[in-house]
Amino acid sequence: MSRTNFQELLDAGVHFGHLSRKWNPKMAPYIFDQKNGIHIIDLHKTVIKLDEAAEELKALAKSGRKVLFVGTKKQAKDIIAEKATAVNMPFITERWAGGMLTNFPTIRKAIKKMSTIDKMKEDGTFEKLAKRERLQVDRQRAKLEKNLGSIRDMSRLPSALFVVDIQKEANAVREANRLNIPVFAMVDTCCDPSTIDYVIPANDDATKSIDCIVSVLCAAIQEGLEERKLEKDKETPAEGEEVPAEAAPAAAGKKLRARKAAPKDEEEAKAE
Repeated sequence: MSRTNFQELLDAGVHFGHLSRKWNPKMAPYIFDQKNGIHIIDLHKTVIKLDEAAEELKALAKSGRKVLFVGTKKQAKDIIAEKATAVNMPFITERWAGGMLTNFPTIRKAIKKMSTIDKMKEDGTFEKLAKRERLQVDRQRAKLEKNLGSIRDMSRLPSALFVVDIQKEANAVREANRLNIPVFAMVDTCCDPSTIDYVIPANDDATKSIDCIVSVLCAAIQEGLEERKLEKDKETPAEGEEVPAEAAPAAAGKKLRARKAAPKDEEEAKAE
């Protein structure tokens, strides 16, 4: 079953490519026609490619992996922030910091710096600083929050990248390619699709088009997360449920440890 249809993509303007004089010949397989000097994307192919990408992202989410969403252009910023937050995925909507992936330990240090400043504010150390120092620390914290706040919970490299506008985010794509991190992307007719693992031929300039594609992918990720949760719930026996024979010793051990940890007055009450 398809996750979207031709008409939905058409209504969102996903079919509008770039000016035909600015096209990349490598996008020829995804171009249907040209009208008034603008290339028209073959939406039948977009539907197929979008379904493929959605299934892969669902599988990644189901296995507990993270997908980093990247979209720093004005039309994509709010959509990426809202949709990625809804499925608890990291995202970048401000400037891509060089080395975000290839020099990840340094990025982690910067994120740690944010946590250190937050601790200083909690334990009162911040208030002991001179007024000028407090201002400097506040500015530093605000800058870090703006650029890295959305990835502060990303403790390791992402398992995949989703990118809106691969020309604007060329550095992100390059770093992911170098580290063999698969890249999912909306690819317009002026772009080179050869560096992208999962090409979604689509208009990457219109807000409605970006919203349409990102919504489908995030819905697939949500499915993966829900299936993962269901599987975990199945693995945990409900109260009163019989524990399989092989799991019995472990369960008995847990009970014994719990009994040892019980407060004394509880045990005395039982004895009475």
